[in-house]
Amino acid sequence: MELKKTENKFSKLKTSTTVRMLMVGFLILVLMIPLTYIKYLIIERANRQESVINEINEKWGKEVLLYGPILKIPYKTYNKIIYNKGKKNEYTETEETINHGYFFPEKLKTNTTINPEKKHRGIYTTAVYKTSMNIKGSFKKPDFTSKEVKDKDILWDKAKIIINTSNLKGINDEVTIKMNKNTYSFMPKYKAKSNQYSTELVLHKLESNKIGIDDMPNKNSTAFEINISINGSESVRIVPIGKETTMNVKSNWNDKSFIGNYLPYEKGETKTSFDAKWKVLQINRPFSQQFFNEIPNLTEFAFGVNFMIPVDQYQQSERSAKYGYLVISLTFLIFFLIQSLSKINIHPFQYLMIGLALTMFYTLLISISEHSNFLNAYLIASIAVIGLITLYSKSILKTLKFTTFVMISLTSLYTFIYIIIQLENYALLVGSIGLFIILGSVMYASRKIDWN
Repeated sequence: MELKKTENKFSKLKTSTTVRMLMVGFLILVLMIPLTYIKYLIIERANRQESVINEINEKWGKEVLLYGPILKIPYKTYNKIIYNKGKKNEYTETEETINHGYFFPEKLKTNTTINPEKKHRGIYTTAVYKTSMNIKGSFKKPDFTSKEVKDKDILWDKAKIIINTSNLKGINDEVTIKMNKNTYSFMPKYKAKSNQYSTELVLHKLESNKIGIDDMPNKNSTAFEINISINGSESVRIVPIGKETTMNVKSNWNDKSFIGNYLPYEKGETKTSFDAKWKVLQINRPFSQQFFNEIPNLTEFAFGVNFMIPVDQYQQSERSAKYGYLVISLTFLIFFLIQSLSKINIHPFQYLMIGLALTMFYTLLISISEHSNFLNAYLIASIAVIGLITLYSKSILKTLKFTTFVMISLTSLYTFIYIIIQLENYALLVGSIGLFIILGSVMYASRKIDWN
């Protein structure tokens, strides 16, 4: 008799609503483990993609940043040094030192034509480009008055032109500068890295031969022209060092973003190309037209265009996986409500199988999106998982009514998640409204459940 009572109590305990709720909650916690591993898998695949893209860009040519041309002029300064000060044999000598002044152009006009293309390595794709840059401008007579340097102490015959660039590997032809009727070649100047672990963009120096005295702006302004053909990736930028800097970029690629401190004042855009124009005046930037002793790093003021592949499937997969807990919880809630309202018994093992099918969605999504676009991958993965759970629930729930309800609910849920993933500015608003509607529906459906 006592044994029967014990069995009855145990049977009632197994079928009680509270125990079922605790069991479902425990299974949700267990399924967080594979969901966490899936997130790590997405991060690992994204890092692998970044590594392959960096390798392609390294071999082809990295981003192009141009900082120049800059006129470098040496000059003499004199320091008086007193020896044996205060003694009878006190005497004075004048020490001569060579310093350098760096002068930016009066006008700087850059016309750039960029022809990007896609490069593939296995399943990964990146955008690289070939660019032709035509740089024109003029230098006016340098002003040494702030240093009180006399004309006779300026070494005009030893002046050179400097260009700093982030990409030497991608240069296709010899780099020269035309001043008046004469042409001068550039040679790279080695500069050791100050910190090999620094993430700061490294600029390489190109320095011209000595500029002829007749081509120097020691009396009148001197015009110049430079043509550079270069392979690059990621972006094209220049530092606006001209007193008036203009830049025009044309390209047959429209998957881009404008970057840096200055935006173009004119953007002619079509579905397959763009034509952007910038104009930056000296008053628009916080540095002067000349520096002495050393050239400062002004790359923070650079502007230009960033070229990108428009679809990042790993980012979208990661956003989708963040809603994994929500999908599993709501799906279990649907089955729990059906179980409570219809008195159909659903075993914990069956809940576990449904939960594992839901986690399989994300592995399918990642693997398929690597070979197709995200929409196709999402459709295939969601149809496969919804179909699998619908067929499985038919054997559990027995009736067509509940099976159809499960299918419609899962289809609505995956559609809702996809809409949120695609939205940016309204994702929080749409998500909050959707969850509010779901909560209202659950409250309405659960009003007739006997919790005792």
